[in-house]
Amino acid sequence: MKNNLLVLLLSLALLFVSCSSDQVILAENGKSDYEIVFMDNASKDQYTAAEHLQEYLYKISGVQLIIVDESSQTIDKKKIYVGNIKEEDLQPYEIKIKTENENVFISGGSDEAVTNAVFEFLNNYLNCRWYAPGVEEIPLSKTIALNPIDYRHIPEITTRTVHSKLFYENHEFADQQKVTYEAFPKYVPEAKVHTFHRFIPEEKFYESHPEYYALRGEKRLPTQLCLTNEKVLEIVKDSVASLFKRNPTASVISVSQDDNQQHCQCNNCSKIDETEGSPAGTMIHFVNQVAKAFPDKTISTLAYQYTRKPPKTRPEPNVLITLCSIECDRSAPIAEKCTDFASDLIGWGKLTNNIRIWDYTTQFTNFLAPFPNIFTLQPNIQLFRDNNAKWIFEQHSHNPSELFELRSYVTAKLLWNPDLDIEKLLEEFTNGYYHEAGPFIKKYVYLIHSKIKEDNDFFLFLYGDPSEAFSSYLKPELLQEYTQLFDEAEKAVAHKQEVVERVKMARLGVDYAVLEACRKNITENYSLLIEDQNLNKTINPMVVSLLDNFINTSRKNNITLMNEMGFTVNEYASNYMSALKIAQKPNKAKGKTVVTLTKPKKYANEDPLVLTDGALGGSSFYANWLGYEGNDMEVVVDLGEPKTINTISLAFLQVTNHVVFFPSSVSYSGSMDNSNFTQLGTLKNPDPLEKTSKVNDIHHFDLDFKPRKIRYLKVSAKNTETPYWHHAAGLPSWVFADEIIIN
Repeated sequence: MKNNLLVLLLSLALLFVSCSSDQVILAENGKSDYEIVFMDNASKDQYTAAEHLQEYLYKISGVQLIIVDESSQTIDKKKIYVGNIKEEDLQPYEIKIKTENENVFISGGSDEAVTNAVFEFLNNYLNCRWYAPGVEEIPLSKTIALNPIDYRHIPEITTRTVHSKLFYENHEFADQQKVTYEAFPKYVPEAKVHTFHRFIPEEKFYESHPEYYALRGEKRLPTQLCLTNEKVLEIVKDSVASLFKRNPTASVISVSQDDNQQHCQCNNCSKIDETEGSPAGTMIHFVNQVAKAFPDKTISTLAYQYTRKPPKTRPEPNVLITLCSIECDRSAPIAEKCTDFASDLIGWGKLTNNIRIWDYTTQFTNFLAPFPNIFTLQPNIQLFRDNNAKWIFEQHSHNPSELFELRSYVTAKLLWNPDLDIEKLLEEFTNGYYHEAGPFIKKYVYLIHSKIKEDNDFFLFLYGDPSEAFSSYLKPELLQEYTQLFDEAEKAVAHKQEVVERVKMARLGVDYAVLEACRKNITENYSLLIEDQNLNKTINPMVVSLLDNFINTSRKNNITLMNEMGFTVNEYASNYMSALKIAQKPNKAKGKTVVTLTKPKKYANEDPLVLTDGALGGSSFYANWLGYEGNDMEVVVDLGEPKTINTISLAFLQVTNHVVFFPSSVSYSGSMDNSNFTQLGTLKNPDPLEKTSKVNDIHHFDLDFKPRKIRYLKVSAKNTETPYWHHAAGLPSWVFADEIIIN
């Protein structure tokens, strides 16, 4: 028995010695036998990659390796070769890392691949981590020892784009995470997406040539182009040629529909679409003709909304199909909740291998709102990968949004390797970026995602609002639990002010949800006003504190926008402070009966009582606004008994890109019997709708007059017709109103 044990120990010792002798020691006790060698014909990018390697080897070990070219390398030094030094037959995106005869080879099939290979080496084999620009975790060690390496990788997604300023404004961080630092690499700058109006602007052509544009009903409207008009094709070809001439280094241009669904329905276009089984039929016929005229360039077009369903005709080989998932429910993976998109993806895959996915990962109407879709990112990327999508564009928000750093990091990692362990990835980031606060933030992420998963009926929409979720994953008791987790997170890193600021940034989503819950007065605690000991209504101090922290954290982190419509953080703060003032005003209409004489639609449960419920509408049309589509708003408020009044105020919302306009005029009239009304006054819209009108705004139509005694107040708001130049021309517009204040 003892002899057997001795043999085993000797065998293990020999194995250890053997393994140890195979190790490559890059640095030891402040010294190194290595130099970094780049190829004689290396590009600037490859030399920069060698410099990055030198930088991080020094950060780890304190040893500064010299960088030399092939011709200058010394005989007595071991080598770390950066670049395809052996001239192997590597694919353009392929990387290779190999130890051989005590040398290290870090290779790639292109400049981009060499850079990726260096950072993959630093990440995988030297345990370097980069969580955000300027936030890295570099292990410190006097010895850098490598076990034998023989690693090759060809990323299945060859062009990886995360729409985040963290990458666009920090190219080195983009390289560290192996994503592009441009949203549209190699594109003509003036023609990236939604380009029809750029090629044939309505200001120049519509009046003289309406036939160039879409037939909608019996009228031509400049919403889209008529794609069977030969002159339109000629003008677009000329425009494309001109743009390529002005941008000789560009190789891609977008020839794509404008951002609306008002496509041409003339006989010629309709016939093609009917034969093809999709309005993408006319689009592909048209774009193919453009592509044939520029065989050495890539013509990008959209499979988006009405063109998402594939036609029968194959796109030309140099046509890039950009397939967009904008309609999908984000509460679960696309394959589960948006099967029609998955079907369209498969269909396009049968027609072409040249597909770019345009996916969406944030709520565009509320960048900072909690948006529990993080656990859908991986299955969605895997779905795209499995259907041969080589280019994936994940449209985050360029402006910082909810859990911005975490989302940017996780999305980039999954694009490089869609099969990573998502739980380990989240733990790696939360612990690395938030330090001792990490477990609390990780718990928040898991908790809020578990709650939306329980609510199988909730549609998590890109154009939604926190107010939709106050009976779901943002219930009052959950908001309280989320807040407690972030309070504990801040306490855990109270001794690290820099990390405290990161936690404050992470909690913006919860703080914003609480502010909106208070605006809507969902409970006594979550309300704008609270009662003091004397039963007087005063401003809720929690709201004041939250709003102050929200503004300060946003400013410190250069967060300027609340949504894609350009509604700023400063405007949000001003609007909220105005709401606090309005909430304190005496209001004889509060809680009173409201009857609508015209029919509202869809929003606020079509309940006119939201106009007097004390909850104030926010910047989104989901936030407590009563909506009327294509008709005027006409309501009557019953004050219950005759009352003397001299002021009336009613707020209206404008979100022009969603066809929500201020009314052209608002009239107020009073009555004692609900039959005979006397006009109290009419107010015109002080900012009539124009192309330059503010996209997202709230306006109060305030009327002051001599005191009058009335019981019934009639409000008439005139709908503003959608103008011909608007992208929704031909469609009805909306009027949205909330909270009548009478005193």
